[in-house]
Amino acid sequence: MLLFPNVTQLDLTGPTQVLSRVPGARVHLAWKDAAPVMTDAGFAICPTTSFADCPQFDVLCVPGGFGIRDLLEDEETLGFLRRQGAGARWVASVCNGSLVLGAAGLLQGYRSACHWRWRRYLPAFGAIPVHDRIVRDRNRISGGGVTAGIDFAFALAAELAGEEAAKLIQLALEYDPHPPFDCGTPDSAGPERVARYEDAIAARMPAAEAIIARAALV
Repeated sequence: MLLFPNVTQLDLTGPTQVLSRVPGARVHLAWKDAAPVMTDAGFAICPTTSFADCPQFDVLCVPGGFGIRDLLEDEETLGFLRRQGAGARWVASVCNGSLVLGAAGLLQGYRSACHWRWRRYLPAFGAIPVHDRIVRDRNRISGGGVTAGIDFAFALAAELAGEEAAKLIQLALEYDPHPPFDCGTPDSAGPERVARYEDAIAARMPAAEAIIARAALV
């Protein structure tokens, strides 16, 4: 798992919790150095390895969050992802982490999921956006926004260890979601609520869109 400043912590910790239960799994949280990294939730997570000391991953996964803005033009991080992606069995993302894979050149011609608000930017990196919670394309597998990362992780666990192993992990984690509200997608939330959300993030988007445009040119 790539760890980076201002990551959406559930993008990281949700899939990590599931995948850590895969028989024989060893989880690595990789960043540039060993200093604690602040998440978007106001607490820090400690890397387990630096880029320089990191072993070759079987599964490379990039979570998302507004912190991706600083990664899209960060050649040190993009170079790390290119090197790891070349040797990984699975190259994966959660939420708008798919845009970081795109900036690293790892999604050219691949279908990919993404958070609904950020999915529109995938074509800038040669990726094919898909409105699904989990998307598989050859050895690429991606989850939609935030909580979709948990579903994505169970699907990936089944690929790694078999469906029965994934089902046992689901039972152990008592993963049986029944959300109290039906408004987790733009379709179910309705246009008025979507507009309020767009207004809430409007001030943050122009800078992000400018970075995406520059990264796409590279």
